[in-house]
Amino acid sequence: MTGVQIQEIEYQTYLTGKNKMQTAGSLELLQQKRLFPLFCTQFLGAFNDSLFKNALIILIAFMIQTTFTNPDTLINLCAALFVIPVFIFSPLAGQVADKFEKSRLIQIIKVAEVFLIALAVLSLYSLSLSLLFITLFLLGTQATFFGPLKYSILPQHLAESELIAGNGLIEMGTFIAILTGTILGGILIIIPRTGTIWVSGVLSVATLMGLISSFYIPKANAAAARLKIEWSPFREASAILKTAHQNHTIFVSIIGISWFWFYGSIFLTQMGNYTKQILGGVGSVTTILLTMFSIGIGFGSVLCDKLSKQKMAMGLVLFGAIGLSVFAIDFSFANSPLPSHPLNLVEFLHYGQNWRVLLDGFLMGMFGGFYQVPLYTLMQNLSAPARRSRIVAANNIMNAIFMTLAALLAIVILNLGFSIPQLFLFTGILNAFVGLYLVKGVPQFLSAFLAWIHFRNK
Repeated sequence: MTGVQIQEIEYQTYLTGKNKMQTAGSLELLQQKRLFPLFCTQFLGAFNDSLFKNALIILIAFMIQTTFTNPDTLINLCAALFVIPVFIFSPLAGQVADKFEKSRLIQIIKVAEVFLIALAVLSLYSLSLSLLFITLFLLGTQATFFGPLKYSILPQHLAESELIAGNGLIEMGTFIAILTGTILGGILIIIPRTGTIWVSGVLSVATLMGLISSFYIPKANAAAARLKIEWSPFREASAILKTAHQNHTIFVSIIGISWFWFYGSIFLTQMGNYTKQILGGVGSVTTILLTMFSIGIGFGSVLCDKLSKQKMAMGLVLFGAIGLSVFAIDFSFANSPLPSHPLNLVEFLHYGQNWRVLLDGFLMGMFGGFYQVPLYTLMQNLSAPARRSRIVAANNIMNAIFMTLAALLAIVILNLGFSIPQLFLFTGILNAFVGLYLVKGVPQFLSAFLAWIHFRNK
C-alpha cells in the first residue's frame, strides 16, 4: 500500500468517523460537562499566565529600579523564561499524560498552581526580580505539563464530529484569555500604591476558580498505563518527533500548526512598535489592534464548526492559508502617513484608512482560526490513543522552535534596515509558500478545499 493510499484512507476515516455518539454544536457543547469544566480550567490558567507575565513586564519597564542590565533585555528574558520549559519538560509531560488518568493529572497541576500563585503574590509583595523570574519559569513549566492534557483529553470526551467544535472553543477561550489577562495585567499593576495587591487578588481568585472547575472534568482513562518513562528530555524529544514523522499527515499538520505560531508571533510581537512608529498611535491603539486579532481568532475558531458542517473541516485549512496571506499583505500596505502627534484611540479611529488596519487584523485572526483548528483536529484524530499526548508534546516543541525562529527572523530583517510593514509583507508571502508545502505534503488539503467549495455552493 502506498503512502498516498494510506493518507487517503486516513482522510476518509477522518471525514466519515466511526464514533456513533450523539453530537452537539458549539454552543450546546459548551454547556455540557464533557467540555465546560475543561474550558473554564484552560481559560483561567491562560488568563493567569498572561496577567502575571504582562504585569511583570510593566514592572520591569516602569517600576523596578535595577542596575543589573537594561529593561529591554529583561523583558526579552521574560518571554524566554516562559518558553524554555517547553523544550525541557514537554517530552516528560507527554509521557505522563499518556501514562496516567488525565483528569486527576489536571487536578494535581491546578493544586500546584495554587502554590505557584502564592509564590507569585510573595514575589509581587517583595518586588524581588529574581523571585519574579523564578515564578515565571515555574508557571511556564506548569503550562507545559497542562498542554498535552488539554488536547489529548478532548478525543476521549467528544465524538469525532464534535472535535472541530471542541477545539474551536478551546482555541477561542485561550486567545480571549490571553488578551484579557494581558490587558488587565497592564491596567491593574499601574494603579498607584495598590497595583500589586490588585494583581495578587485577581490571580488568587482566578486560581481558586480554576482549581474548582478542574474537579468537575470527567475522568479520562490512561491511554498507555504500562508506558516506561524516559527521563532524558533529549532522547524522548527525539523519539516523539520521529514518531510524529512516521505518519506524514500528522507531521505536516504539526508543521502547519507551528507555522501559525510563527506567523502570529511575528505580528503580535511587533504590534507595539508598529503602532508607535508606523501608525503614530499610543498604547490604546496597540490594545485595540491586539483585541481585533484575538477576537478574529476566536470568531474564526468557533465558526469552523458551522462552516464545515462537522464533516469537511479539512477543506478550511487551505481557505485559511489563503486568507492569512491576502490580509497579511494588505495589512502591510494599510497605513497612513505618520501623523504630526501621537494619536489616541478616538483620533486613530477618526481616520478612515485606519479602519482598514483594524479590519485586516480581525480577518487575519479569523482566517487563522479557519486554518489552525482543523489542523489540531486532524492531528488528534490520526494519533494513536496510546501516543496522542506525546504527539501533542511533539507539536508543542515544534511550536516553541518556530516561535524562536520568528524572533530571530524579525531581529535579522529589522536590523538589515527593513521596516516593520516590510517584515509583515515578507511573512504574508512566506505564508503562501507554507500553503503550497501543505498541499504538496498532503494533497487532500486541496481536494478537500475544492470539495468544500462545491459543498458550500449547493
